[in-house]
Amino acid sequence: MDPLGARSQFIDVQTLPSWDQPQQGDEPDSSKTSQQLYKDRDTGSPFPYREHINKKVVLFNGNVALLNCTAIVNTSNESLIDKNPISDSIHLHAGPELKEELLKLKGCRTGEAKMTKGFNLAARFIVHTVGPKYKARYRTAAESSLYSCYRNVMQLAKEQALVSVGFCGINLPKRGYPMEDATHIALRTVRRFLENHGETIETVVFAVTDLEEPVYKKLLPLYFPRSVEEEHRSLPLIPADIGNSEGEPVVPERQIRISEKPGFHEDSEEEDDLQKDLSFVGSHAFARMEGDVDKQRKLILQGQMSEAAQHKQHLRNYNRWLCRARAEDLSDIAALKALYQTGVDICGRTVMVLVGRNIPVAQIDIEKALLYFIHVMDHIVVKEYVLVYFHTLTGEHNHLDSDFLKKLYDIVDGKYKKNLQAFYFVHPTFRSKVSTWFFTTFNVSGLKDKVHHVENLQQLFTCILPEQIDIPPFVLEYDSRV
Repeated sequence: MDPLGARSQFIDVQTLPSWDQPQQGDEPDSSKTSQQLYKDRDTGSPFPYREHINKKVVLFNGNVALLNCTAIVNTSNESLIDKNPISDSIHLHAGPELKEELLKLKGCRTGEAKMTKGFNLAARFIVHTVGPKYKARYRTAAESSLYSCYRNVMQLAKEQALVSVGFCGINLPKRGYPMEDATHIALRTVRRFLENHGETIETVVFAVTDLEEPVYKKLLPLYFPRSVEEEHRSLPLIPADIGNSEGEPVVPERQIRISEKPGFHEDSEEEDDLQKDLSFVGSHAFARMEGDVDKQRKLILQGQMSEAAQHKQHLRNYNRWLCRARAEDLSDIAALKALYQTGVDICGRTVMVLVGRNIPVAQIDIEKALLYFIHVMDHIVVKEYVLVYFHTLTGEHNHLDSDFLKKLYDIVDGKYKKNLQAFYFVHPTFRSKVSTWFFTTFNVSGLKDKVHHVENLQQLFTCILPEQIDIPPFVLEYDSRV
């Protein structure tokens, strides 16, 4: 208890700036135009800009034990007697009654959350949770356990009507969890919970150390973008694995669909959905229940397999690629900023931008580039979209091989081709025009009429307004000069 008249050491969370307010060194665009854009259209991001959610989030560099909020989080071990800086500080400020209360709980399992009173703390309650020990070979189990920690804390907050919650870093260094990986799980889990169940929760504080603060500042814009522009910039940096609708890590091998009516004849559409779900169950013929794969391929080559069977075979193949794309680390490809989503064209269709000069073909793993394309585009192509390709200042080392493009065209799902409404080829050369004509005439079908060669940006702006497309500076400079 502080002496009468003395300044309290505790910090009221209401006095801390929320994440939607500009931070030092940050310049989020909060213009009315930007605020209105997200209401008028779906940008396609899995974590869209939502101002009301950002207002609930606070990043605080300091001691979680000093926060004056409804509840704070304590990270401990299974016996709830762990010695670590966070837990020691909480015990110091809460007083000896906390230790006595913890003995009554009889421990806590990894991933679970249990609550006690706050005693001498400014916080009324303490939520105790146990983070996982990390080993690379058991990474999936560690991810699921850490997700459970954050999810169970938030669920407890909802059930107990806790208005504000102060999180510490649950992943302790001595437990070996990579800090950046753990931060991804923390932010996406809290984001999903606030989206789906956060009506009664007013404030979530991430209390971080000097070591953790740069990581949180780097990753917060991915899950809590403060403007439509920041949402667009963050989209290529979002990891392939973002979990399910609750943020929970997804293990493809566990996605087995059980029929509600065994033996009941389902229509063809439901059978297609079943095949799509079963495409995630293993990679061998027995697990996929698809018969002899070699025999099916032989029938395809001999032209004896039906069109419907060929379509299902193609769909299974695409889903295998999509599953790989979601599982692999594609951050090195994303860093090239060669493919990104921007605004909409004059017809309201999503615009995707491809920057040729940013593709160092000889230096990158082409197969990973293909996986990245599928990962980014899969949720875009479910509705009509257009592609803008900037051929500006590309060299021989930027040109994708026609065999690679043919392979990509053959792999992608039918919705890619059906929903592509236009392909704008900006700043083409004579050679590129010839190559494009040859490729669309002899290698692929149905694409030729969708390709439009655009000589300058003014022509492009007749289809896509300037404020709806993010154009690389070197393209603008080249266009104004040439």
